[in-house]
Amino acid sequence: MNIGYLYLAIAIAAEVVATSALKASEGFTKAGPTLIVAAGYGVAFYFLSLVLKSVPVGVAYAIWSGVGIVLIAAIGWLFMKQSLDAGAIAGISLIVAGVIVIQLFSKSAAH
Repeated sequence: MNIGYLYLAIAIAAEVVATSALKASEGFTKAGPTLIVAAGYGVAFYFLSLVLKSVPVGVAYAIWSGVGIVLIAAIGWLFMKQSLDAGAIAGISLIVAGVIVIQLFSKSAAH
């Protein structure tokens, strides 16, 4: 397995943690959540930079943003009581399908 995909998973997880803490930071007025946001994005971009040594930027970014969107939507739904209507669920399903297509059928992803 390409180590870049492990780094990508770490980058995605850090970005999701940081994004999840944004609301709690209340416009960066709360120190704890603000530190989580800053650290999370710092870790995310550091690991994303490592990913780009072995995974093409377009593929890495498509997977990073797609998986991040799905995870943030799930966190919003599960923990922040945000609703997802049929259109949102359909769109998220298409994002998941796109990431799967990249992984299964793109020769670029195997770089």
